[in-house]
Amino acid sequence: MLSIGVRCRSEYHQWVVFRFNPQLVAIILLLFIAMGCSKAPQEAAPPAVEVTTVIQRDVPVYQEWIGTLDGLVNATIRAQVQGYLIKQNYKEGDLVKTGQVLFEIDPRTFQAALDQAKGELEAQNARWTTAKANLARIKPLADQNAVSKKDLDDSIGTEQSARAAVLSAQAKVDKAQLDLGFTKITSPVDGIAGLAKAQIGNLVGPGATEELTTVSTVNPIKVYIQVSEQEYLATGQKGAQKPERLQGELILADGSVYAHKGTFGFADRQVDVKTGTIKVAVIFPNPGNFLRPGQYGKIRTATSVRKDALLVPQRAVTEVQGKYMVAVVGADNKVDIRPVQTAERVDNLWVVLEGLKPGERVVVEGIQKVRPGMPVTPKPFAEAPAKTEAKPEAKTEAKPEAKPEAKAEEKAPATQKSAEPEKAGKR
Repeated sequence: MLSIGVRCRSEYHQWVVFRFNPQLVAIILLLFIAMGCSKAPQEAAPPAVEVTTVIQRDVPVYQEWIGTLDGLVNATIRAQVQGYLIKQNYKEGDLVKTGQVLFEIDPRTFQAALDQAKGELEAQNARWTTAKANLARIKPLADQNAVSKKDLDDSIGTEQSARAAVLSAQAKVDKAQLDLGFTKITSPVDGIAGLAKAQIGNLVGPGATEELTTVSTVNPIKVYIQVSEQEYLATGQKGAQKPERLQGELILADGSVYAHKGTFGFADRQVDVKTGTIKVAVIFPNPGNFLRPGQYGKIRTATSVRKDALLVPQRAVTEVQGKYMVAVVGADNKVDIRPVQTAERVDNLWVVLEGLKPGERVVVEGIQKVRPGMPVTPKPFAEAPAKTEAKPEAKTEAKPEAKPEAKAEEKAPATQKSAEPEKAGKR
């Protein structure tokens, strides 16, 4: 048996030989070299961007004004005679016709006044008849000098006075007849009757401060806008497009465009010295009385046409410190950042006055990734389809099917958590 010292030296010698084995060291060095080569930095590929070509076409230049809708005719209904209101013959908000009775006032007092006036008329007619008969008898006698000239003159004066009294009595009858007719308050126009301001039993009359109701003719309907003096002069001086020849679109409060187009009807007689604007009425057809007075809307009209305008998507234009920039991709697929001067917006496009040329390519998607002089990989820009607005219905239908997937996703983290202790245990 070897001694313990000899055995330890033998084992140590074998371990040293194994540790400093040159073949093993060479293999390890080769592995490190291979790993270092595999991690060497590689040149990054040019970023992909979506581009579109600058569009050139004629673009109409629109102007917009905020307007207020008003009836073509707004008739204020008031009582012309004083009396107690006994009847309302229309339903508020209904369409009424010309001459339709809206309210009735107690007619008894006015009927009595009419009867009295007719009685006075009959009395005056009787006096006139007597005066005419007396004159007829005196005239032949006067011709024969059987009566004095004074008697003839008195008979003529009496007849004329009686005739005048008859005319006065007839006027009183007509006035009483009118007052009796005014107890039935009618609509002077065709239109929509508003809310009744007076209730049954109220004492109404010409001295009342508040009207009974208002009837508005709303087909056609007017839209009043305030046009600046400069806009009015610029539009009126164009021979081909006078204000009355322009057509306008009505954009309602919910953003929808009214189906019918309107025409510029008339302008006010003067410019408001306080605001420097002139009131202009745009008249729209209103079948079905859909539009009502008091609504607000926006009038948009094409006042001119910009020839051969350059257009790019609004998403391609970036604002930097008050300046507008566009990324242009050249023929060598390198980016050039240019300042541009913009004008009107047309749908989702922007008119560019300076800085671009027809046919150039501009970056629409991926602008944040590019820098001046950077090479890029251009791809055609594909605009999202407009049908995306109908997605809410699809989402509601897909909700029941999506629940199992959600449950599966909820269970997945629990499975992973439970698997981690197992791995730790194995280790």
